Amino acid sequence: MPTISKKSTAMPASAIRKFVPLADAAKAAGTKVYHLNVGAPDIKSPKCALDAVVKKCGELDHISYTNSAGLMELRQGLVEKYYRKIGINIEVPEILIQVAGSEAFAVAMQLTCDEGDEIIVFEPFYTNYNTFAYLYGITLKAVHTDIHQDFALPPVEEMEKLVTPRTKAVLISNPSNPSGTLYSRKDLESIGELCRKHDLFLISDEVYREYCFTDEPHFSAINLPGLEQNVILVDSVSKRYNLCGARIGCVISHNKEVMAAAMKYAQSRLCPPVLGQYASIGALDTPQEYFDETVKEYIKRRDCAVDMLNAMPGVYAPRPKGAFYTIAELPVDNAESFVKWMLSEFRLDGATTMVTPVSSFYKTPGEGLNQVRIAYVLEVPELEKAMKILAAGLLAYPGRTL
Repeated sequence: MPTISKKSTAMPASAIRKFVPLADAAKAAGTKVYHLNVGAPDIKSPKCALDAVVKKCGELDHISYTNSAGLMELRQGLVEKYYRKIGINIEVPEILIQVAGSEAFAVAMQLTCDEGDEIIVFEPFYTNYNTFAYLYGITLKAVHTDIHQDFALPPVEEMEKLVTPRTKAVLISNPSNPSGTLYSRKDLESIGELCRKHDLFLISDEVYREYCFTDEPHFSAINLPGLEQNVILVDSVSKRYNLCGARIGCVISHNKEVMAAAMKYAQSRLCPPVLGQYASIGALDTPQEYFDETVKEYIKRRDCAVDMLNAMPGVYAPRPKGAFYTIAELPVDNAESFVKWMLSEFRLDGATTMVTPVSSFYKTPGEGLNQVRIAYVLEVPELEKAMKILAAGLLAYPGRTL
C-alpha cells in the first residue's frame, strides 16, 4: 500500500476540531453535547443576506465562475457600504475577495515570507496560524502574553528582541481569537513603530472587529499613519454577519505589489464561493440595530460565562473585551486529557461539554497545558447549563490538581 507524505503525517491536527469524533460518538450514544469549542454562534444570519441568496437562485439557470477577484458588486459594496462608513478609506483595486478569512491570512503569510522566513505573533494565537506556517515552511516567533495580566502586550523592546534578518512580518488578531483581547490604538502604534523601524509587513486579522465591548472604538491597523505600504488587512463576513458557512473573506492593502501578487493566488483557486458572495452582497444592507443587539447579546453571554467560570474552585478566566471567546485556566493536570475525559466518560443528566485545549495556541513549549478556550456562542440559558456541567466535571475529574 502506498504511504502518504511525511509532511502530511506531521501536519498538526486542529485543536478546535480534532475531538469531533469523540463528540459524535457521545451524540450517537444519546448524550447531549454543549459545543463551546468552535466559534459558530447560534445567532441568526441577517434576513437580507438569506433573502439575497434565495432571490438570486430564483434568477439563475446555472452557477458559473466569477472573476477570481470576486464579484465587482461585492467589492464595490464592501468599499462603499461598509469600509468607508467605518473610516477605512480604500478603493476597489485594494480589496480582493477570498475563500474566507482562512485563505486571506494564509495568502498574506505567503505574500510576505519565503520558506525559512519568520513571522512574529503574540501567544496565545489562533491555532491555524501555526498550521499554515507549517505548510509554507515559515517559522513563528512568539511574543508571550500572560493570562494573569489579561494577555496585555509587553513593551515593544521585548518584541524587538525576536527580530532577526529572517523576520518579514508581524501577525496580529484584533480582537484576539482565542483570548478576546482588544488591542488599543496605542498598542497598534507600538507594533506599527516596530514594523516601520525594521521594514516589516503588519498582517492584521480583524474578523471580530464588530464585537468590541469597550467605549473605545476599534482602531484598524490599516489606518496607522506612515504604514500604508506595510499593512495587509484580513477580514471575513463569517463573524460579522453570522455567515460562517458562506466562506467569504477578503484581503486588503494599499500596497499595489501585494495586491498584484495576491491576484495570482486568487487565480490559482479560480474563484470564491458564488452563493457565499451573493449572501455577502445581501448582508451589506444589514441595519445597525442588528450589530447593536448582537453586541449586547455577546456581553450577556460573556458575563455569564466568565462569572460562572470564576466561581468554580481553582478556575481563572479574564474578562475579554472583544470577540466571543475567553481562555480559562483550570485546576487539571492536562487540559487535553480533561477534554477527552469529558467527552468519553463524564455525563450530567445525559449531557456533557466540549471545549478546546489551548496548548497548541502557544508556540512556547509547556505553555497553556491547563488552559482551554471557551466560545460563549450559546444563548444564556444553554450556556448556564453548559457551565454547570463543566463545573461538575472539574470536581469529578481524576486528574484534578486542587
